[in-house]
Amino acid sequence: MNRKLFLQNRAYRFRQLTRKAYGAFNSMHKSITIGVLTAFTVALSHQKAVSQTIASSPQQHTVEQMQELELEEVTVTASRTETPLSQTAKIVTVITRDEIQRAPVQSIEDLLVYAASIDVVQRGGHGVQADVSIRGGSADQTAILLNGVNLSNPHTGHYSFDFPINLSDIERIEILHGPSALVFGSNAFSGGINIVTKKTVNEKVTASLEGGMYNLTGVEMRGATAMGASTNSLSASFRHSDGATDNSDYRIFNALWQTRLHPGDASRIDLLAGYNNKSYGANTFYSALYPNQYERTSEFVGAVNGLFGRGRLKFVPQISFSRHYDQFDLIKNTDTGRNYHRGDVLGANLMFRYSSPLGDTHFGGEVRREDILSSKLGKPLAQPHGHYTVYDSRTQTNGVIEHTLNLRRFTFSAGLLANYNTLQGDHLRFYPSASVAYRPAEPLKLNATWSRSSRLPTFTDLFYTTETHNANESLQPERSESFDLALAYRKGILDLSLTGYIMYGRNMIDWVREPGETKWASWNHTEVDKQGLEARATLNFQTGNHGTLNPLRWNLKLQTLSVSYSRQNQDCDTKGLESRYTLNYLRDKLTATLNHSILNNLTASWNFRYQKRMGEFRLYEGSTDMGLVPYPAFSTLDLKLQYELRHIAFNLNINNIYDTYYFDAGNVPQAGFWLIGGISYKY
Repeated sequence: MNRKLFLQNRAYRFRQLTRKAYGAFNSMHKSITIGVLTAFTVALSHQKAVSQTIASSPQQHTVEQMQELELEEVTVTASRTETPLSQTAKIVTVITRDEIQRAPVQSIEDLLVYAASIDVVQRGGHGVQADVSIRGGSADQTAILLNGVNLSNPHTGHYSFDFPINLSDIERIEILHGPSALVFGSNAFSGGINIVTKKTVNEKVTASLEGGMYNLTGVEMRGATAMGASTNSLSASFRHSDGATDNSDYRIFNALWQTRLHPGDASRIDLLAGYNNKSYGANTFYSALYPNQYERTSEFVGAVNGLFGRGRLKFVPQISFSRHYDQFDLIKNTDTGRNYHRGDVLGANLMFRYSSPLGDTHFGGEVRREDILSSKLGKPLAQPHGHYTVYDSRTQTNGVIEHTLNLRRFTFSAGLLANYNTLQGDHLRFYPSASVAYRPAEPLKLNATWSRSSRLPTFTDLFYTTETHNANESLQPERSESFDLALAYRKGILDLSLTGYIMYGRNMIDWVREPGETKWASWNHTEVDKQGLEARATLNFQTGNHGTLNPLRWNLKLQTLSVSYSRQNQDCDTKGLESRYTLNYLRDKLTATLNHSILNNLTASWNFRYQKRMGEFRLYEGSTDMGLVPYPAFSTLDLKLQYELRHIAFNLNINNIYDTYYFDAGNVPQAGFWLIGGISYKY
């Protein structure tokens, strides 16, 4: 009877103040109001079946209650703990696996293009290389995590997405907006992106095969099984293309193994190991004077997470290791400008959560060791090691404490991160954060957040001196202070949010050129202040009988419509410099996603994007310098058609339908019209 009640065609919506776990969001880029996120690395509670929230007898519901059944409250893990929605007050964008399956994309980077507050600067599409940033920051200012494991690359943010993840592995993607030192550590300067993988055996076997223009071929397979007290999965994928522009060919291989062990009712252990390998043409990626650049990278990742404890006290240990290799050729297959790098990151942390009538307290610590062995980045080795002649390392140690208190319609949260790093090494530095949320009525929520953060320069910022760049070993860490004010309204099929923010940045790191110079130089801008606005509106027609059209007797039924817009303004004290990153910020970005059915089992997903970038880039036509030109505004439209037949699905991706010619980064043209077809199987 409970299942029957839940499946009736009625409008359901979440209601607050249950404290159970339910992680389903039904539209792309749904901005969920959550709070200052606490300091654990994995979730603290298991997800339960939705049907468990329905009362055992229909007599317990009135007609109104039957139409508005109370589901288990949403929890998210874009923090180091899984936190109930009603207890927190930050802004998170959540992209679910259903939305990923509907999107016309081949990689995570392609998917993030459709989030309005995210700036995705693609050099090569389909996961080749992209700089992903939040609120006008740089790729180096954004923490990238896999199941709470920080995989941000200290070598350079260009490689932060070189980890072994396949789209079929992803449960959801959580994007935390704004400085987040308390959540992800001192280097989460402008926010963080946490990719959460599947832990249950929903499908035992998935497989897909695709092909398309520019000799694109791809294959992906995933298997999952439950064995006793464990669940296990193994996935692998390979993609290849000749590329849509000169010297933009690529080959990408991913493999990921995961196991979850349940040694007891209240405990679990997660094991993960993966490998990523890429080789690709890097046409003008780092300098427009060299169109035949080429890159080969690989990364190994391993992690162990645990959850132990009963009752009020729980503790979560974590150990992780990643190793990243890179060979860069300034001119493909020649020694000119060739350099080699090997970066290692070893992390360990132990976090605790104590719950009492006075609220939840989170406390613990973490250590992160970062090493670089290179032919370019670091200080001379006493003895060369193969291709490597220089080396550098640093260690960051963080201590975290935070307390959250719920009082009827209010939630208060405050915490402090203490950071010590060997790069500066003179004293502790403290990064506080505080937030308050107020719920004047059930559909409405208001919140405000204040926080401070910092970021160390990457090894590239400090040491990359070559034919095209001059580094600066005296760079200072970036510092920021930010204020957020947000409003969220959610009732029936309507979901709205509006956020305003101010950020004061000091010693902002950038690569710049003065007029007449040919080399880029790493630099600290003394002041860069930002003011921004983020707005989103979503209509979820699946909550009831809405939006049905029927011309020609087709089953044209609207499913979801989501529109998001972000706008930012920057004030900088540095004038007259050509900026590589900081001053080339995304001023306007508008995205719209429409999902609807066409015929039985045939659906369409439309994805529109418009954006305007500030700043200028130096335009070259061949070897001729045409001078500085502003980034032009542009728009793109993508479509995915999918037909499902039992366990098999056929799909057709049509990207950049009206063949827009555009740049995300100066002189690196992006692909125009691209047609890709595929078939997938799930069981």
